[in-house]
Amino acid sequence: MIYKKTAALLLSVALAATAAGCSNQAEPPPVPAGNNQVVPVQKAQTQVPEITAPLTGLPVEMQSTDRVVMVMINNHSKARPQSGLDQADMVYEMLEEGLITRFMAFYQSHSPETVGPVRSIRPYNIEIGQGFDAIMSHAGGSVAALSIIRNGNYADMDEIYAYPKAYWRDKSRKAPHNLYTSIEKLRKGASEKGYNLGGDVPVFSFMKEGDVVQGEPGTKISVRYSKRNTAGYEYDPNTKQYMRLTAGKPHMDKETGKQLTATNVLVIAAQHRTLDGEGRLEIDTIGPGEGYLFQRGQALKVTWERRDGAIRAYQNGVELPLYPGTTWVNVVPTTPSFAEHLTFE
Repeated sequence: MIYKKTAALLLSVALAATAAGCSNQAEPPPVPAGNNQVVPVQKAQTQVPEITAPLTGLPVEMQSTDRVVMVMINNHSKARPQSGLDQADMVYEMLEEGLITRFMAFYQSHSPETVGPVRSIRPYNIEIGQGFDAIMSHAGGSVAALSIIRNGNYADMDEIYAYPKAYWRDKSRKAPHNLYTSIEKLRKGASEKGYNLGGDVPVFSFMKEGDVVQGEPGTKISVRYSKRNTAGYEYDPNTKQYMRLTAGKPHMDKETGKQLTATNVLVIAAQHRTLDGEGRLEIDTIGPGEGYLFQRGQALKVTWERRDGAIRAYQNGVELPLYPGTTWVNVVPTTPSFAEHLTFE
């Protein structure tokens, strides 16, 4: 019958096609008898994330949970060169009375044996130090600052009223420019006083080394705090670092004899108000305000605010990341204008 013949013909064609398909498939090579081998299975490689220091973004061998230590460092001409600024993760420079600046040096990834000369503290220094949840090292302070510390919950290592054992005087210099400390002594003292040795370290975002920023040329920076105090930075493209200047001269470290450097330089304008005849100041540490972030020889116009503990740079409401390395923050007055305190090329 036509139906049965057609079905039979189709079945024969299908079987032939199947056989042809099977014959085209490569067969595994024969394994010689007595020579069976186990082919090792390649395991996926797990990439261990790089451990970095929270304030610098630089690689470190071990993750540290150490609390940040902040040291108030003198910048009087008789206090230079200072010790230990080269090992600070971040440095803030702010005016004090007398139109002289002082440094707030923050240590978390390094513990220099000599830091100083140490000087007194002001309320705005406390505000910033509190943002870093820092153990605070200083030698006394203004009446307002000491009142804030006395009535607050701070890890205070005041040389005069809290823990003098962490400090010593250098006989080669005259007081008050000869008081020094070490990060190890401060941490030991903080332990003896029962302070928490682990803290809430501010979190920063960092770029990769190969990332490129684009802005105005910013290889030479001049920061004018007052007639008595000027700072500056010159960019070295070979090291990708800004070389620090003070009073027009290279700013050196006393212990190493080397010039201080910064990977990121943030210069911001903040409101300053004189409080009394002694020239004591009130400085806005919250913002917002205008500023410039200098990176890799480029100047980026930014706004600044103190958020999540630290002063940060923003463009269009987005925080700008830092390059891995040290960061210096220079805080200047808004009057008579920002341009009066900052020039660059």
